[in-house]
Amino acid sequence: MSEARMEETHDPKPGSFCWVELGTSDNEAAKNFYTQLFGWEADDHPMGPDGVYTILKLDGKDVGGLYKLTADMVGQGVPPNWMSYVATANADETTEKAKDAGATIMNGPFDVANLGRMSVIQDPTGAVFSIWQAKDNKGSAAWGVANAPVWNELGTNDTKKAGDFYSNVFGWTKQMFPGPMEYTVFNNDDKGIGGMYQIMPEMGPIPPHWLVYFAVEDCDAAVQKASGLGANTIKPAEDIPGVGRFAILTDPQGAAFALLKPQPAQ
Repeated sequence: MSEARMEETHDPKPGSFCWVELGTSDNEAAKNFYTQLFGWEADDHPMGPDGVYTILKLDGKDVGGLYKLTADMVGQGVPPNWMSYVATANADETTEKAKDAGATIMNGPFDVANLGRMSVIQDPTGAVFSIWQAKDNKGSAAWGVANAPVWNELGTNDTKKAGDFYSNVFGWTKQMFPGPMEYTVFNNDDKGIGGMYQIMPEMGPIPPHWLVYFAVEDCDAAVQKASGLGANTIKPAEDIPGVGRFAILTDPQGAAFALLKPQPAQ
């Protein structure tokens, strides 16, 4: 199944997640970590006068991007992070819509060469994401298969405000997921694309954020491998009934990401 699915080209509809990107404090060390953990190849492209943008590939297909945070970003207190991108048919219109719905526009809209047009947006509860209007690049070609992104999850202090915002801007519908903690699944065109939960005080001082989940064949083995490469475990591997087994880690530079061994479809 996974090989057959790898042949499909991921062509995200507007409102679906389409790209993931790591901003890091040490791009060489991060490249080393992720290529070893997920078996990705790193394809470097010059960016600006002294920057490099690395396209991360799985079996020759684009998975995501990686770049070194600029001095300006670090000065503004931007920590190493994985950014989630949502596809849009019109970056300018979606940016305006987000602004009207209470978002802060952090950057954009701007063109990325002939690849696409984007904005970086902070939702009304403080979580940051990007939007992508594809031109020559539609985004991640590998999605939902082992060692590729599979899910995006919003941790927020106000699920009502955040839920209303994303429904307004992208037309997502919300569905409560049964379980011990309150969890909302976001659907785009009736397809589950992401989730949302309320950050609880006992979780510690976590700012609102989007978290990227990568699919793995074996969650426990992947956690062990990541730890051996210098990652820290935030949440040890645990089963979610009906979903699979997951864990949350930070890479050696401090960017958080999650692993998920999806439960086989019945």
